[in-house]
Amino acid sequence: MGVFYDYYRAANRQAAAETPDSPRAVEKPMASVPSFDAVDAKGIDPIVILGKLIALARETPYSLGLVQTITVYPPSEGAPATVEEWEALPEDSPYKEGAGIEELSVDVRDTLADISDSRLGQLAEGWVQIEEFTDFPPADGFLLEVLTELRDLAQRAQKEDQMIYCWIGG
Repeated sequence: MGVFYDYYRAANRQAAAETPDSPRAVEKPMASVPSFDAVDAKGIDPIVILGKLIALARETPYSLGLVQTITVYPPSEGAPATVEEWEALPEDSPYKEGAGIEELSVDVRDTLADISDSRLGQLAEGWVQIEEFTDFPPADGFLLEVLTELRDLAQRAQKEDQMIYCWIGG
């Protein structure tokens, strides 16, 4: 089992962090879990793999700081500041285990939203060639589907003046 990433939109950080241990991209949400407009991106992390897509879309070289995120959950207030504080945390602490939520920057949302239909195929073809897909290439059509869904999600978020968040779980 690996790490999974769901991208979704929310009105604010508080709404984005509701029921943080629940995946966001679910077909039949439970009544006790809020429903999100989300994309199941499987193993596409926001910093490297999504970052390389953003670099392709902007036609710029990839760099590690290209995609900036803000940690929404677990909150930075109360996070362990020293090794001793980290070691003193209980094993079930959200800082040690469980889901995480990151807010993507406005420029990432807007870059995704601005991808035209005519560029989708070209970007998916370039994206599949990144180093991270060398040993485990995605299934045919998967990246084009995810790219299209991310673009559409970003357009809806932009229209509603919302941010895009990434739920990280395993």
